[in-house]
Amino acid sequence: MVPQKRSDAELLAAHVAGDRYAFEELFLRHHRQLHRLARLSSRNAEDAEDALQEAMLSAHKGAGSFRHDAAVSSWLHRIVVNACLDRLRRTKSQQCAPLDDVHTVGDRTGQVETAIVVHRALMRLPVEQRAAVVAVDMQGCSIAETAQLLGVAEGTVKSRCARARVRLAAALGYFAVDVPSHPVERPTG
Repeated sequence: MVPQKRSDAELLAAHVAGDRYAFEELFLRHHRQLHRLARLSSRNAEDAEDALQEAMLSAHKGAGSFRHDAAVSSWLHRIVVNACLDRLRRTKSQQCAPLDDVHTVGDRTGQVETAIVVHRALMRLPVEQRAAVVAVDMQGCSIAETAQLLGVAEGTVKSRCARARVRLAAALGYFAVDVPSHPVERPTG
């Protein structure tokens, strides 16, 4: 008989109850997603690794305080995002800058969450479309460079980018800003 795979909530409860391997199983189950999230939310790979480690230590120690009002995976995601943001704030506060260049760092939670949503939408694209749109729109490569990089014709790159943009626009539709359907009258004089 094949043993049933425990749910995330069951693994967390088992960890709190003293199961030495439950948290490890939970972490391994979500490691790829959490690592990707940390990479998207950090300045570099080292910060991402450190933030992920801090987040998992925090989750390990704070597992008993989990309120079960959200999915365990959402709870883990939030802990990773917070660890990344804390790290960004600490790094920013440790940098020395002339007083003329001091800028206030606001809460980047919205930016991080937007990046996560965009990344998820990108990951839903077919690989060929994603490769083209990332090269052209995110990395700034020309159509010709992208065609050479992917080994396809320039027209293929253009069509893949167009299809990818349509899919992304549909997936990210809730980011749309209401635009007035009539011209806005501006006062003269």
